[in-house]
Amino acid sequence: MILSMASSSSLPPGLLSVLNGESQDFTVKAKKAYPMQSAIGMILFGLFWLGFISIFWIVFLGTVFQGQEVHFKANGLPVTAGPGHLQALWGPGAFIGFFTLIGIFILGGGIRALITPGPWFVGTPTRLIVWSPHILRTIDWEQFDGSMDVAGGDIEGTITLEMRTGVMVSRRNGPEQYVPDKIYIVGIPNAVGIEEMCRKRIKENDKNAAHLGKNFSRLP
Repeated sequence: MILSMASSSSLPPGLLSVLNGESQDFTVKAKKAYPMQSAIGMILFGLFWLGFISIFWIVFLGTVFQGQEVHFKANGLPVTAGPGHLQALWGPGAFIGFFTLIGIFILGGGIRALITPGPWFVGTPTRLIVWSPHILRTIDWEQFDGSMDVAGGDIEGTITLEMRTGVMVSRRNGPEQYVPDKIYIVGIPNAVGIEEMCRKRIKENDKNAAHLGKNFSRLP
């Protein structure tokens, strides 16, 4: 099996220091830090959020800037805000501003996910190394549950590996759902071959993982 490799001379010194001569199954530089669909989803949600919040800005501030008064209730009491009563807008303004910041944070996170270059991924017989100038993470293969997806073609693809760790997420119309942590290796060559090597190492490092091969799925 021919896997994606990089010569030692092309690897960053920091990554070479982490490897310290350890055997490599594969070494790849991910194109992006996050899948494109995740980044686009965050951007669209952030734009929707800000668009919705802008309605409240228009209702309150837009009316006041036109020289008209705004009537609303605060703590069950009627309040009038206008050109001569701007102090009454501090409460609603702070409330709307807080949710505006949330929308900006979501939008900024999506843009950051879209433009952030991916780290290096190095697979060894015992662990997966994730390295960039600002990130160093080493994950033993036994920490993965064996469920993974491969999306893309032979030239470039993305691997998603699920871990045994995760969080419980509340659902509006149902019980809490367990969502596993995931590692994304985005935009790499020979994704199928690297996925097969990852699956092999996960099995080798988990004696109770005979079922792992059944959890593999390949996306179009």
